[in-house]
Amino acid sequence: MKLVKNENLKNSDNKVSEEEAEQAFIKIIKYIGEDPEREGLKSTPRRLVKAFKEYFKGYNEDPKKILEKTFGDVQGYDDMVIQKNISIQSHCEHHMAPIIGVAHVAYIPNNRVVGLSKLARVVEVFSKRLQTQERLTMQIANTLMESLDAKGVAVSIDATHQCMTMRGIKKEQATTVTNYYLGKFKEDLSYQNRYLRFISK
Repeated sequence: MKLVKNENLKNSDNKVSEEEAEQAFIKIIKYIGEDPEREGLKSTPRRLVKAFKEYFKGYNEDPKKILEKTFGDVQGYDDMVIQKNISIQSHCEHHMAPIIGVAHVAYIPNNRVVGLSKLARVVEVFSKRLQTQERLTMQIANTLMESLDAKGVAVSIDATHQCMTMRGIKKEQATTVTNYYLGKFKEDLSYQNRYLRFISK
């Protein structure tokens, strides 16, 4: 498996071939007490390599490039733009267990707006990396604020962490909520309160 670009990796010595990755998965299958040669598992290492490429494709994408194209023909619109219920499928960096939930994103334009699909794509890029929910929330907000030169940004995530529902404390109903505010959303509670009312409907 060709290891994707990651700001935490400093040189090409960390690159791993698909064959090496498959061999690593074979070892893990043996470690848990299974036989990687039995019929149902023979192709599993190859399937895992393919799945991991999909799970972590965000390392190959630059979220700032997604936001490069903006539109100025908005007739002076200067109120918040909110996109609710953006689905999130990520993996926690501590146990590589799934994080499943939704994100709500808002920004206040500064003369220009971005295509609506681009907001969801930014969420997707950062989600498809090993994450903590707190960092994921901040990465989305900071990227939108900087790339759009926005007057304010708000990001909320409500998610279930399989590392605590399937293992450890095993609290199946527990969800985690994180919020991050920048600009007007942080400085003026009226914006923050309106945003929270909108996403709770």
